[in-house]
Amino acid sequence: MNASLLEAARRGDREAADQVLRENTGLIWSVVRRFKGRGVELEDLYQLGCMGFLKAVQGFDLDYGTQFSTYAVPKIAGEIRRFLRDDGPVKVGRSLREQGLAIYAARERLIGQLGREPALSELAAELDMAPEEIAAAELATAPPESLQQETAEGLTLEAALSDGSSEEELVEKLALRQAIALLPEREQQTIHLRFFRGLTQAKTAQILGVSQVQVSRLERRAVDRLRSYLEG
Repeated sequence: MNASLLEAARRGDREAADQVLRENTGLIWSVVRRFKGRGVELEDLYQLGCMGFLKAVQGFDLDYGTQFSTYAVPKIAGEIRRFLRDDGPVKVGRSLREQGLAIYAARERLIGQLGREPALSELAAELDMAPEEIAAAELATAPPESLQQETAEGLTLEAALSDGSSEEELVEKLALRQAIALLPEREQQTIHLRFFRGLTQAKTAQILGVSQVQVSRLERRAVDRLRSYLEG
């Protein structure tokens, strides 16, 4: 790897980044093929791999004393693993997977441009999609999170829903994502941001464009509905 070319790419030279990407196509594909048969087209995985590769370019420091490829491979694989959603009880159609990939890429792009998590309205404008479409696609392609996953305040969905039943019994009774899909759109978005992404109420309010008090109410109503669905 040409050190000066890599450094130019790291500093934001688009032509240098494109050249480094072209020169490492084989490396990216070698990682992508490890994930063959996971329910996602290889070309889609390759695009994810390219995103991981470019993140590796941005984060690499020649002073690390290691080869760039050694640093890049786990970054490429990590980017793909972050997106793959193939172990859940609810199978997701190709169109939703493609939407999920587009949303994921747009969010990463906006985070890079804005230096913060984009608001739902900003993400919707970037993708020319309705906010409810984004929420539906993200919920459908999200992994079947453990009910023990914590929000930023240490709150878990298991604690909010539990009536003494085990996690396995609750999920067997009604898959969590299926129950969430029955919620009104705003409540779906709130549950996704709070429990699937672990955000605080304040951060969730910022993304949804509402007050923290409204988020608290939405969360409480959503949890009450979920408990009713899971117990019914």
